Amino acid sequence: QVQLQESGGGLVQPGGSLRLSCAAAGSIFSINTMAWYRQAPGKQRELVAEVTNGGTTNYRNSVKGRFTITRDSAKNTVYLQMNSLNPEDTGVYYCYAIIKRRLGGPANTYWGQGTQVTVSS
Repeated sequence: QVQLQESGGGLVQPGGSLRLSCAAAGSIFSINTMAWYRQAPGKQRELVAEVTNGGTTNYRNSVKGRFTITRDSAKNTVYLQMNSLNPEDTGVYYCYAIIKRRLGGPANTYWGQGTQVTVSS
């Protein structure tokens, strides 16, 4: 089994910062892309940022310059540093990873259970 465990969400005032963490645990051979998605009430889940195992990153336009995604491959962990938060960043943030559980095996997608981020004064 593979599990993604998120932490770091909470309530923050506009202009504040939060750092999310997501650790992958279990039977893991390799991890390709790791990413953060978010879902606001009444809206579809959307990609926030992603990072490949080679370190290539991609951000949605609305978070560029404010959010930074990094990963620690030795710890199978991905982070999302969020600065200059605004109310439009409110939502449940989900960790996502593409993982192989054995050499030559299939690459499957996994999701965390989500962590709430609320930006409000």
